Amino acid sequence: MQTTLSIIVSGKVQGVFYRQHTKDTAKQLNITGEVKNMPNGTVSIIATGTKEQLEKLVAWCKDGSPKAVVTDIIINELPLQEFDHFIITRY
Repeated sequence: MQTTLSIIVSGKVQGVFYRQHTKDTAKQLNITGEVKNMPNGTVSIIATGTKEQLEKLVAWCKDGSPKAVVTDIIINELPLQEFDHFIITRY
């Protein structure tokens, strides 16, 4: 069963290729959705996948890209959203 999560990642997550690494990880996990930098310095992820796929993505988000320093993650379940693939968007 598919679920959609909103994941907000705080810390040093902009300018460290966090979005690209998130996209690569989501593609490996067959997750669809989008990732974008937010004006307040966080990264916003909307991800749709199975519970197992999303648990793996959330676990990855806690460390993130090699140069990222993640200080907080806020996760909320959203109404199901369907995407064709996983993309990087601009706010």
